Amino acid sequence: MVDDAADGRGGFVRASWANVLGNAVKILVEGAAGLAFGSVALVADAAHSVADLVASVVVLVWGRSSFEEPDDTHPHGHDRIEPLTALFVGAVIAVLGLYLFYESVQGLVFPDPPAASPLLLGALGFAIADMYLVYRYTEYVNAGLGSTALEALATDCLNDIYTSFAAVVGVFGVLFGHPVLDPLAGALVSVLVVYQGVEIGRENVEYLTGAAADADQRAEITGALRDHPAVEGVHDLTVFYDGTVLEVEVHVEVDGDMPFRRAHDIESDLIDRLRGLEDVGDAHIHLDPSGIGEWKDRDDNR
Repeated sequence: MVDDAADGRGGFVRASWANVLGNAVKILVEGAAGLAFGSVALVADAAHSVADLVASVVVLVWGRSSFEEPDDTHPHGHDRIEPLTALFVGAVIAVLGLYLFYESVQGLVFPDPPAASPLLLGALGFAIADMYLVYRYTEYVNAGLGSTALEALATDCLNDIYTSFAAVVGVFGVLFGHPVLDPLAGALVSVLVVYQGVEIGRENVEYLTGAAADADQRAEITGALRDHPAVEGVHDLTVFYDGTVLEVEVHVEVDGDMPFRRAHDIESDLIDRLRGLEDVGDAHIHLDPSGIGEWKDRDDNR
């Protein structure tokens, strides 16, 4: 278990560093080309990556704390640090999307096309390849972690690719005498960037506020309990998010005349069953003698 946690933390750190370095290199290449040729699109894309770099550093420094074991100050662990980090990244994405939209509108109202040069396309091609490699590596590492913070960074990498492609359209427009394509493409992409930032924020707000599980998750948990041969009823089921994992609180009815040690073994078995379900982090089960009629949620009874 310790080795798994160490491996997970190590993969998280490596993926975070990949995002930090990938954004830093992208900023240097695009910023230099944009300033050299007066391309607002490239300078704006580089500025976008400055905030991405900040978000990557925050994930690297802050997000890895989610892998720390429970302690006296956080007895339930540090799971909520991860969605809090992802929420920050989502907010950065949304704000940057609004900034890019503003810059695009400015480009439509006050056109200022850059000097036409194939080096602009070369810089953008490098930026797209850079972000694609970082995206693939982040997704590869996160396939075994399921980190919402890394998923937010991967989404941000895709946003960078989209904005770079928009800049490519703009540069082609300049090269072929249609500079208006630059701000138009930027405006369309910026709307997508804002949408993705808001979606990341919405999802992680639910994790942070202890949102309830959906009906399918509740049904799966109830089914796992009822499949046990000693269980005669299930009631007062509460399932909610504690960070990115689900916590279960439930009353389970069993034969009231069974020995106490047997009841304890059943409770331990049921907890192991629930912890083995996808997304379930912990479970708290209270055993009740069947047939005493104290349950409140009759819909969950058998």
